[in-house]
Amino acid sequence: MPVNKRSKYRGSRTCGGGTHKNRRGAGNRGGRGRAGHRDHRFSHFLLYGQVHNGKDGFFNQTSREDRTISLGQLDQLAGDLILSGKASREGDVIIIDANQIGIDKILGNGKTSLKMNITARSFSAQAKSKIEAMGGKALVI
Repeated sequence: MPVNKRSKYRGSRTCGGGTHKNRRGAGNRGGRGRAGHRDHRFSHFLLYGQVHNGKDGFFNQTSREDRTISLGQLDQLAGDLILSGKASREGDVIIIDANQIGIDKILGNGKTSLKMNITARSFSAQAKSKIEAMGGKALVI
């Protein structure tokens, strides 16, 4: 009497799988690869976190977000920028080139207590009015 199935079916043509046609091709195993990951193999792929719903939307390859800084932050950083040589002081005016510190746009959040001449690619309307109210200049490149 055989102890396991392997030796029990030794010499048999189909090894207990019915007719010889039953174990042919990928249809016997439910498809190849990820086939059925949303249908008959859903629970297996869900368990391993591999269920996906396909592509959604598009990704713009050429888009670039503006690097921004608020006027309040710039006011706080002014002393450090002067020490590092990225800004200069002429009398009571601090001259800052935003492009030199990697900034594209100046936003109007925060308070400013310094007179600054700032050169940048763009300014928000509020930032421009705050700079000019302190006696500084907002120069667009």
